[in-house]
Amino acid sequence: MINEKLPKIWYGGDYNPEQWEADTWAEDDRMFKLAGIDVATINVFSWALSQPSEDDYHFEWLDETIDRLHRNGVGVCLATSTGAHPAWMAKKYPEVTRVDYHGRKRKFGGRHNSCPNSPVFRHFSKLIAGKLAERYKDHPALLIWHVSNEYGGYCYCDNCAEAFRGWLRKRYGTIDKLNKAWNTRFWGHTFYDWDEIVPPNALSEEWDGNRTNFQGISLDYRRFQSDSLLECYKIEYEELKRHTPNVPVTTNLMGFYPELNYFEWAKHLDVVSWDNYPSLDTPFSFTAMTHDLMRGLKQGQPFMLMEQTPSQQNWQAYNSLKRPGVMRLWSYQAVARGADTVMFFQLRRSVGACEKYHGAVIEHVGHENTRVFREVAELGRELQQLGDKLLDARSAAKVAIVYDWENRWATELTSGPTVALKYVDEVHKYYDALFKLGVQTAMIGVETDLSGYDIVIAPVLYMVKEGYAKKVEAFVEAGGTFVTTFFSGIVNENDIVTLGGYPGELRKVLGIWAEEIDALFPDARNQVVMKGEQGALSGTYECGLLCDLIHSEGAEVLAEYGSDFYKGMPALTVNRFGQGQAWYVATSPDARFMSDFLANLVADKGIRPLAKVPAGVEAAERVKDGKSFLFLLNHNAEEATVDLGDRGGVDLLTGSQVSGTVAIGAKGVVIVERGE
Repeated sequence: MINEKLPKIWYGGDYNPEQWEADTWAEDDRMFKLAGIDVATINVFSWALSQPSEDDYHFEWLDETIDRLHRNGVGVCLATSTGAHPAWMAKKYPEVTRVDYHGRKRKFGGRHNSCPNSPVFRHFSKLIAGKLAERYKDHPALLIWHVSNEYGGYCYCDNCAEAFRGWLRKRYGTIDKLNKAWNTRFWGHTFYDWDEIVPPNALSEEWDGNRTNFQGISLDYRRFQSDSLLECYKIEYEELKRHTPNVPVTTNLMGFYPELNYFEWAKHLDVVSWDNYPSLDTPFSFTAMTHDLMRGLKQGQPFMLMEQTPSQQNWQAYNSLKRPGVMRLWSYQAVARGADTVMFFQLRRSVGACEKYHGAVIEHVGHENTRVFREVAELGRELQQLGDKLLDARSAAKVAIVYDWENRWATELTSGPTVALKYVDEVHKYYDALFKLGVQTAMIGVETDLSGYDIVIAPVLYMVKEGYAKKVEAFVEAGGTFVTTFFSGIVNENDIVTLGGYPGELRKVLGIWAEEIDALFPDARNQVVMKGEQGALSGTYECGLLCDLIHSEGAEVLAEYGSDFYKGMPALTVNRFGQGQAWYVATSPDARFMSDFLANLVADKGIRPLAKVPAGVEAAERVKDGKSFLFLLNHNAEEATVDLGDRGGVDLLTGSQVSGTVAIGAKGVVIVERGE
């Protein structure tokens, strides 16, 4: 578990008592008890309060807050406050602020405005982290450290330019190797000295964010900035660990946030935590996929749901209320997929600035007689009832989907073949089909061991890193089923094309080669025509986006294109390789194909769905100590039923026995405890 001091699913969230007077604190204490709040995240943006000048530190307010929370039975997730530097720092040391994508030097303001390669910022952030750790290392309320907050954003200042050159020296060794890796003879871009290299932004190689003249330098700058921000985190992490080696440390991630390589970050987090903010119209399967990705960052280890709103957000274009029951439902969705905490932003709603209309446990009206508070309190009672039953329970899956941030960067930076190709969307198409089939799925990275899975799916594996093709070959040869798609195996990790025919290093295991890639306009469609009945797959399906024109080199052709000049060319192939199979889906098919295709694969491997679920009902499972916990989550606005088959059990939320067909109320949750 995260910390044995609190052996239950933690319940709480971000708390900013420094924004209020003492008479409000007493009311907070009373209402936290009513709601079952037992963890508060504090000090997230209080650097300026604790350090009003370079040499002055004032932690008395924080002493009082932590002591008061502890007296009232609330543990502390203690942030280091470094997500926003104080105004005095920007005034005295202007180099601490960032230079933006357009080359403009920032003034003080906002948050995450600190250059990650500023020696000044690194110096003062290390200092305050150390002072906090030294002061509170023995406080019984301290449960976990929270470094900074929602790291993100790039900088293009002179500090970053110089640090980038150092990063490149370490990566490539010589300027000649760098020129080769970036293919700089194109457009006469050869570099003769390291100081000729400048950050790629709107003043140099890039425009419109992800459009670039040189993919190699833009790709490396994203790696460098992710590493730079990670280095800032590690400086604080190491300082905290120096004083409190046994207290876990985290920082809150943001799901599919594009700018940071979270698989690399997760190596340095004791526990993954993340902030979940779907819109009213976000597909339920997309949120589930994001939870699974956060769990997959540390090979299935449970994670923290650090933030969600009790109801309304403030920063989306349309900030809808969470309808009655949805907060509870989405909280259990997180728990179902590996969360050992349920926490909110925020516990009391702010009175001013940009988050004053972001929902909270305690609304502006200031009392407990609100719909939101009643729902929060009810969930708090249920989590108390569950106790430690679910803590450290894992999520077993035999199907995995590969996701790679660097592959995403490369795919989105490439100049063609279509602006409509969105890597995350293509990954979600496969996940969504498995979700609707009720099949538990893991989200994994390219470094993850494949041997524990029966099926591994790598949609749009455009970038094949060194050694990965051999890893796939070994997996398939040993009996695994591997699936990849159009626009895969094109380049190496420097975005240099692998010559000899697409899909490059994957050509051997897939038994095909691709000659051309056709980009379809948004309203254009082709067809995937099955050559015969293949289990659930039969007849004709629609496809679009991209169509690879491929030739078999030993792979069996199971479907062909139905129209255009490449009518009759392969659209779906399978290659028997060793004891396993490697599939190639040469286009982006419709949802019906996805469902039929994946139903075939899981049936062939003997993988049973967790439950046969109707539309709008989600199934997920966690296992612990010889028991399984089946979560059935009804996202519909009306009651739904699920057939448990011959595996009944006890509903943890009601204590009643369930078997056969179980009814789940609108926006309802059932958690069935069963012996293995």
